Amino acid sequence: MSRRGANEGTIRKRADGRWEARVIVTGADGRRTRRSLLAHTRNEVRDKLTAAQRAEANGLPQPAERVTVGAFLDGWLRDSVRPTVRPSTYRNYEAIVRVHLAPGLGHVPLARLTPQQVQAFLNAKSTGKLAPRTVAYLRAVLRQALGQAERWGLVTRNAARLAEPPRVPRREVSPLSPDQARLFIEAIRGDRLEALYLVALGAGLRQGEILGLAWTDIDFEAATLTVRHALQRVDGQLTLGEPKSVTSRRVVALPNLVVDALRAHRTRQRQGRLLAGSRWHDDPRGFVFTTTVGTPMDGIAVTRRFQAILVSAGLPRQRFHDLRHACASLLLAQGVSPRVVMETLGHSQISLTLNTYSHVIPALGRAAAEHMDAVLAARPTDSMTG
Repeated sequence: MSRRGANEGTIRKRADGRWEARVIVTGADGRRTRRSLLAHTRNEVRDKLTAAQRAEANGLPQPAERVTVGAFLDGWLRDSVRPTVRPSTYRNYEAIVRVHLAPGLGHVPLARLTPQQVQAFLNAKSTGKLAPRTVAYLRAVLRQALGQAERWGLVTRNAARLAEPPRVPRREVSPLSPDQARLFIEAIRGDRLEALYLVALGAGLRQGEILGLAWTDIDFEAATLTVRHALQRVDGQLTLGEPKSVTSRRVVALPNLVVDALRAHRTRQRQGRLLAGSRWHDDPRGFVFTTTVGTPMDGIAVTRRFQAILVSAGLPRQRFHDLRHACASLLLAQGVSPRVVMETLGHSQISLTLNTYSHVIPALGRAAAEHMDAVLAARPTDSMTG
């Protein structure tokens, strides 16, 4: 067997059966030293040699043979994730790493992680108790982490990207119909949180965005609100943080129904402050929606109250988030441009809007065809035929 392939550089097969590549690298002190790279096959060691040569040419760190996937993920969470994402997102990523990725793949040397190993890991998770959507999320987090490793020159390829994700069934969205929405509005009339539900249904805000609203975010003259923050529970404490994404920071036009409800809610809140007296917590952030003593509201309590209203009104069970889906579906059904719906909801891509609300698209297609018929079947005007 030949000990060296064409254009493979200094590669040889050792007496112990492993393949070795020798490469000269520049250390942190500027000194150039010869380094040995080992692998069980010629292809593997050639890939390592190519990565080392590329890193050397670009002044990047050399792929680390001894750094494990687990050690890299710990550093990635600390240095790349924590400073750049919301606390709730960091907690989700940290839990994925701690509970799943580290136990399953943490012992593997980062530079030697293969798509086959990732695929076996995902398959094992899929045959367990995890839902396909959860397994797909594991792959997504690992893919993001390895993408950072790839950009840093620590790996030559993203093994998670090359592994096949599980098939995730499309989650059917079943929001309130127009008639059900009107029944819901009747059911909440006069409720202390009537305006909160109407902001969700009429403006499509997420629950955290609603609970994070301050009165300074409401422009009654322009009939708009500005989403600047989101209220979330972090480590047991309600915390005001950034919205979900850059596009989530947005200005939303409000229907008159919602504006009137917010005006009434402001009056009701002022009355509640007087009734509470010294028990009222005067929060300097000026939240729009508070408890009866002025403290920030917990989303779990809001959802429970919402579902109790659905039961009393004889409406199907819904998640609170389904009010946001109802808003989008009702707008699309009225012929509102998907681009406008996307901006109202704060989606990052129009494809997300169209894919999520694909159940509305057939009706829009039929309406478009009827509009085209109206245009093409119309008789020419006298001025055009004369």
